Amino acid sequence: MSSDIIEIVEGKTKIRVPNRSLTDKVPPTEPAFFNPRAKLNRDFSIIAYSAFWKKFDKPKIFLDGLTGVGARALRVATEIDNVEKIVLNDINSHGLNLAKESFTLNKFENFEISENETCRFFSIHSQKNNRGSIVDVDPFGSPSKYLDCAIRATMHGGLLSITATDLQVLHGLFNKAAKRRYYGTPIKTKFSNEIAIRLILGCVNVVANRMDISMIPLFIDNDMHYYRAYIKILTKPDQNEQLGFITYCDKCGSRNIESEVEKICHNCGFSLKIAGPLWIGQLFDKTFVNSMKDEVERMKVEKKCSGILDKCIEEEGLPPMYYTLDEIASRTKTAPLRLEMAIKRLHDAGYSASRTSLNPTGFRTNAKINQITDILKN
Repeated sequence: MSSDIIEIVEGKTKIRVPNRSLTDKVPPTEPAFFNPRAKLNRDFSIIAYSAFWKKFDKPKIFLDGLTGVGARALRVATEIDNVEKIVLNDINSHGLNLAKESFTLNKFENFEISENETCRFFSIHSQKNNRGSIVDVDPFGSPSKYLDCAIRATMHGGLLSITATDLQVLHGLFNKAAKRRYYGTPIKTKFSNEIAIRLILGCVNVVANRMDISMIPLFIDNDMHYYRAYIKILTKPDQNEQLGFITYCDKCGSRNIESEVEKICHNCGFSLKIAGPLWIGQLFDKTFVNSMKDEVERMKVEKKCSGILDKCIEEEGLPPMYYTLDEIASRTKTAPLRLEMAIKRLHDAGYSASRTSLNPTGFRTNAKINQITDILKN
């Protein structure tokens, strides 16, 4: 084995990776890309894919459009039972060669290699009986240019999993780029990551609707500079309108979901900031997240996975746009409460409230901003 290439173990899987991936501050793209700090992201993928396939009655075929050294696909092969076929695609032959070697190390034979541009690869797999039941898109930057072909390559009832890492665009630094890539614009707020995730889902929704395809978000992973969405794809028209706008008032902190653009805050009369159009539906499917929880017990993944899934289960069904303890403390000019105490006070006042997986000091509630500040004054 070359000293430039080393063997690591992630989960239960042996992976051959460039040595510099583990030593350089920014993992290099040559000879192939591997990010060790994305382990939690891959842990969640394995949990989600295993949970999804357990209740799926069609072939377990995994299409990896941007495989790198094949880390995610390798873990799918070795840590999930009865996978029928994995197809690895990348334009980097060095990464594909490392992936081949790793598959041999792990004694998994049901894989194919494709050295194609990503959309070409997905187009090849867009015909009936050639699609994937799980399709994975993990690019540098935005996934938007791959969505059309990736959706077509996902079989009816299958799972599309996409990553976005262009956070500066999604968080409102380059709104022209955001509108071009995601068909909507963000705003800078305390809950910018939720707006970013909803922009990504809104973009998927627009592309899918154009093809008379509907989508159902099952799980959202928000880790470091990664946003990853797990979306069920159904080859039938969507009967529900799930696109709208988020309005936010800097002055009073009020935030709302709107089907049409509102410009003036109903709470204080101040001018509103407007994000969208974007996805205003659910982010999590409670039944699916519970099934992911069951998988955690038998998987070799980080312990924090279980705690994050607990938060997802708690917040499912509560209104969009979370609040943070610091935000409320700043508005009430008091010291922040502990999160548990803040949620208890809201419950005691008759409101629904929970933690959120999107922010360690964040909470969701059906109370409005004036009610929240009155209840949480310390």
